[in-house]
Amino acid sequence: MARMLIKLNGLWREPDFLKLWTGQTISKFGSYISGVALPLTALLVLAATPVQMGILVALEGAPVLLVGLFAGVWVDRLRRRPILIACDLGRALLLGSIPLAAALGVLRMEQLYLVAALAGIFTVFFDIANQSYLPALVERERLVEANSKLGSSDSLAEISGPALGGGLVQVLTAPFAIVIDALSFLGSALCVGAIRKPEAPSAPLEERQNVWREIVEGMGLVTRQPVLRALMGGMCTFEFFGGFFGTLYTLYAVRDLHMPPALVGALVGLGGVGALLGSFVVGWVVRRLGVGRALIGAMLFAATLQLLIPLARGPLALAVLMMAIPQVVGDIGWAVFLIGEVSLRQSVIPDRLLGRANASMQFFTRGVSPLGALLGGALGALIGARFTLLIAVCGILLGSLWLIFSPIRGLREHPAPAEEEKVIA
Repeated sequence: MARMLIKLNGLWREPDFLKLWTGQTISKFGSYISGVALPLTALLVLAATPVQMGILVALEGAPVLLVGLFAGVWVDRLRRRPILIACDLGRALLLGSIPLAAALGVLRMEQLYLVAALAGIFTVFFDIANQSYLPALVERERLVEANSKLGSSDSLAEISGPALGGGLVQVLTAPFAIVIDALSFLGSALCVGAIRKPEAPSAPLEERQNVWREIVEGMGLVTRQPVLRALMGGMCTFEFFGGFFGTLYTLYAVRDLHMPPALVGALVGLGGVGALLGSFVVGWVVRRLGVGRALIGAMLFAATLQLLIPLARGPLALAVLMMAIPQVVGDIGWAVFLIGEVSLRQSVIPDRLLGRANASMQFFTRGVSPLGALLGGALGALIGARFTLLIAVCGILLGSLWLIFSPIRGLREHPAPAEEEKVIA
């Protein structure tokens, strides 16, 4: 009984945070369902070609590079909670148009392209506004707890969402499975709309600068402030070499290790289990080791275990074990690192710059991932997937140097926002 009471303490007893958490949990499950149903709609209903599938995927990921920096400006200019609600409603309407068009017999690939692109724009605005809104909803010293709870929802959705999406596609057909995602965004909008904590007013019109100058101000903070610069360097390295894995992991498992596709899918799902466990322990790890050592240790721990992937060989059972350990145990470390990274970033960035600085971080870190994917594919063709993945692991390990040779190494607690902090700046 005492243990149960402990679990209900902290942010679980904060009604406004619970509303945000509930809304995001619902929409995360819906998004994973749609992540299965949307491409299957293109494949099974519209008989999409490989080129059309590539265009669809590109349109989903391109908005962060095209509008991300501008989104950061508007997130700082406006109140963030209405942006979250508007983005949820916009995505619900867009996704709802797909089953409606299918029912009327007028669904075309052009509509899927448009929905993917516009929904991607709404997602960019939502993600930046969400990361910028959380510090206004909870105290900065509770950001790790808040992000760990939100991260646990994402991990649960990662574990069960794709399987649920596949089942719904079989029962409802692909276009009508997307209805679930549209409804999930409506549920998220209702939950965020029910939050009662007042938000600080947006910046007065007379204080606003030219859009480009505001973008430069956000990028300048990220590139000049030592803690943020180190986080950006570490994350860019992680995302760049992570692109190698995104391109070659499945190919390596199937062709080099001769694993059946179902087994590869199960291994990927194990990563969600590890991430869920990591979201449970991140608060304890940060309290035990301090912010800096927790981040550096988690990155080194997870990246070292990833060495087992390119080293995997031998009988199938041994190869599966060597591939499974980085997914389950290693992803505990990655969850600690990623939750700790976003929490530290939210604590360092001043409130008035949260939108632009978060947008700049997304622009740099997500922008290098496609480059890593392309280079990984090219190297894989030249030297093989195994040696390319070994290079990727070494690159990720080197990325920890950004954190080690920065003020992050000595951080025990989250510092004050950058404009107020004299020691770090």
